[in-house]
Amino acid sequence: MSDLRCRLLQLQSRFTWDLKKDDMDLENLSTRLQAHIDLQLGQQGAVARSYSFLAYVRYLQDQPEEAVSLLNQSEEKTRECFGEESERRLIVTYGDLAWLKYHTGDYQQSQAYCQRVNDILLKYPTDSPEVLHPEVYGEKAWTFLKFSWSYYPKAVDCFRKALELQPDDSEWNAGYAIALYRTEPMFSEAPEESPGTKQLRRALEIKPDDGVLMSLLAMKLGTYNKHQEADNLVERALKIDPDNPHVTRYVGKYLRSQGDYDRSIALLKQTLERSNHSSVTHHQLALCYMRRKSDEQIKKPVNHQMKHWRSLCIQHLEEAVRIRASFVLAIADLALMYAEEKDFSRAEELFQQGLENLSEKKICQIFHHRYANFHLYHTKQEAEAIEHYTQGLLIPLKTWEWKQCAKKLKLIAERRLAKDQSDGQAFALLGMVAKAEDNKKEAAGFYEKALDCDENHDEYLSALCELRMELQ
Repeated sequence: MSDLRCRLLQLQSRFTWDLKKDDMDLENLSTRLQAHIDLQLGQQGAVARSYSFLAYVRYLQDQPEEAVSLLNQSEEKTRECFGEESERRLIVTYGDLAWLKYHTGDYQQSQAYCQRVNDILLKYPTDSPEVLHPEVYGEKAWTFLKFSWSYYPKAVDCFRKALELQPDDSEWNAGYAIALYRTEPMFSEAPEESPGTKQLRRALEIKPDDGVLMSLLAMKLGTYNKHQEADNLVERALKIDPDNPHVTRYVGKYLRSQGDYDRSIALLKQTLERSNHSSVTHHQLALCYMRRKSDEQIKKPVNHQMKHWRSLCIQHLEEAVRIRASFVLAIADLALMYAEEKDFSRAEELFQQGLENLSEKKICQIFHHRYANFHLYHTKQEAEAIEHYTQGLLIPLKTWEWKQCAKKLKLIAERRLAKDQSDGQAFALLGMVAKAEDNKKEAAGFYEKALDCDENHDEYLSALCELRMELQ
């Protein structure tokens, strides 16, 4: 058995790519992948990949027999799509089957699949043992891109390697563009277009009728105020691929960002008609209703129309969280809606649920900013607000939320100092913000004032000593 396991460990397979169950939301993955299969979404071969992805999810859910069946369907779909060119695309599929057969105790079949992989590798050798086939790099990249945000940098790297071998391949160019889009900040202060934006243009040169790429590029161009080009892309995307829920969802998001809420709502509703189990679409629709609610609130602080929009917002946020219990942004938005309705216990319950699911730094920062707002504006618990603004500030991502956390902490500190010039904690808050903004000299001055107010405070003294050492 040890010889077989050694062979298995040499395979390119989801079982050897260090995919961790704790990094994945299996239920959400399962729902999304099944929808992709049912709706036949994506480029050529995408459905075959979805079968393979779902097979690995089923293995992690202790359903090995269904996993084998799904991999067999993946092989069948791959052969349908690529015919004589399918063998290199089956290297990973056969590797997965070899591992599954091993885990179910069918060692003979496991050996047979190992041999099938070996035969393909002998038939199609690469330039060196360290270099994989572009199809394997591509399969690996799509896997990383699909399974968890924490694997996105690995996806970027794998697509880049596939493109080094096949620079004009439409699939690798599209995948690389999508991976860069997901890893870049949506808003940039730099005037020139980002690598992701440039790659989206490159991918569209190769495949000019891809509605998903058009809608993603439109989103990017909107941030550069290239609205005419973005609008044209949106119209083309809807004309070319009007029934693709990914296209309508991205276009809906773009239209919301441009203030066209009615059209965005109509498109997102259309998306839900085809794919009602999308937590993201429910969340996007809720955000549209939230904007509508805010508009009504500006006109008149309390009116029935505002309550109507808030009710619709809560309805879709509840559905988003029901579909995906770990959807932290939807949880935070829902909590704030309940806070507006004065249901603080439900809001607190949701924020606690969100805390249990925090992972990605950017999401953590957004979540703490919203939790802090809840305490500052609704429960009036300033100490709790300071705690969460601080946690958002100390995450080293200079996002809009980061700036807001810094701004709120300054306002709180300045308001307290206006009442009491001997408030050491207020000076320390200003010191912490100044340090986070890289104003070390100013930060040291604030901590000195904090110590003047509370000379035996170890935390202030430690922060000041650290700053003085950095300033030397």
